Amino acid sequence: MDLTADTVRGIAQLARLRPSPSEEKRLIQDLGAILEFFAQLSEAEVEGIEPMAHPLEVEQRMREDEVTEPDRREDYQAIAPDAREGLYRVPAVLDSD
Repeated sequence: MDLTADTVRGIAQLARLRPSPSEEKRLIQDLGAILEFFAQLSEAEVEGIEPMAHPLEVEQRMREDEVTEPDRREDYQAIAPDAREGLYRVPAVLDSD
């Protein structure tokens, strides 16, 4: 995928960034290289390969699922600025731009 300066500016705006013109040029090159790498990955033959959770053959040690600490939710929520019905309330972080 060929990236243009307009595409990079659009991505930067979504990320709330304001790159300088020299940074834009570097971003076009860097993002282009990343997209090229993903294109190469999509061409890899993966038919019949079993998905794995870890690249090494290791076994997960299992233990009993037991409570080891007391429930202190009420204590922590009592000192919170705004907590209701067991949840912490926080101000909205999205703006309307």
